[in-house]
Amino acid sequence: MPHPRKLLSISHSYVVKLNRQLVNEIAFLGKGEWEVTAVAPSFIHGDLRSIHLEADPNEICHLEAVPVYFSKPAHILTYGCRLKVIMEQSWDLVHCWEEPYIFSGGQIAWWTERKTPLVFSSFQNKSKRYPPPFNWIEQYAMNRATGWITGGQTVVETLKPRKGYSLPMRLIPLGVDVNHFYPSVDAKHQIRRFLAWEEKGTPVIGFLGRFVPEKGLDLLMQVIDSLQTPWRALFVGNGAMESSLRTWAKHYPEQVRICTDVKHSEVPQYLNAMDILVAPSQTISNWREQFGRMLIEAFACGVPVIGSDSGEIPYVIQDAGLVVGEKDELAWVAAISELLNSPSGRQELANKGLERAHTLYAWTSVAKQHLEFFTELLNK
Repeated sequence: MPHPRKLLSISHSYVVKLNRQLVNEIAFLGKGEWEVTAVAPSFIHGDLRSIHLEADPNEICHLEAVPVYFSKPAHILTYGCRLKVIMEQSWDLVHCWEEPYIFSGGQIAWWTERKTPLVFSSFQNKSKRYPPPFNWIEQYAMNRATGWITGGQTVVETLKPRKGYSLPMRLIPLGVDVNHFYPSVDAKHQIRRFLAWEEKGTPVIGFLGRFVPEKGLDLLMQVIDSLQTPWRALFVGNGAMESSLRTWAKHYPEQVRICTDVKHSEVPQYLNAMDILVAPSQTISNWREQFGRMLIEAFACGVPVIGSDSGEIPYVIQDAGLVVGEKDELAWVAAISELLNSPSGRQELANKGLERAHTLYAWTSVAKQHLEFFTELLNK
């Protein structure tokens, strides 16, 4: 009987337990044929908060914790020598869920044995000219790579013409844990009681994500100010705009709730407390929405979504929600008002989103596609 193939998957995002769903699902699906090891930081500072490695007693893959340095800005995050020691073992394929132009991506390319296939996952959907040394890192990493994976059509359009990316490529979306994110009337009532809201009545507009300008909070506050239909609003996240959001919310003490200390594991409960999720992301000079994970999490919870046309959002939503021009304030007022006034319209979109989550974005499907691509590369 042949020995199982050995897969090493590395990502600073694996510090969060839910982000290791991919490697655990790959380990489950590939049992007997693949041995999967995931490498995660033991601690990172992160953009918004510090995170210690979140343990999981039910981990299916083997998990290695390693030190990282300079972890607040992701583009200069570097791994300690413990990773180099791990990579000196015999691996059949190395999967790097780090961008190929950042320090850690270059490190992994440098430390991967020459005979070992290396696959990058990239979500860069804005064409950029990187200054040295990042342009040199990208060139080296992609010259070393065997293939690459992306989660979005806008990434394909951006990177495919770029030098170094004419390698085997597979478009595989991000996934959502449909056993963790699911519709729950009990969760809805529990969170609304916690927020000191009536459990039924006025529909709740929800926002989930970073409180930063590019996520469209300025537009959303203006749109809500213009609504003629009764509403409540729940904001879940944190970021630099928290102060201005709270100042605005003072005008609506009974209608607005802002929750900044919600753990990722608690997100499904808060999503279930929403009647609509809005994602009014705004394209800026160096960024456009790369995927919008909150959209597929809302789908899985049976929450209808309205998203802007920034970046990947229209491809993620398609016909399972409403897509509105990112700058079109009047269209945003109309779209939100339409769903606030239509329980049947909300239910129709909720059903479409739930189906889309289970057929396209469930981790089983996403992991299966990764294994197929890895096997294809090894069989060449």
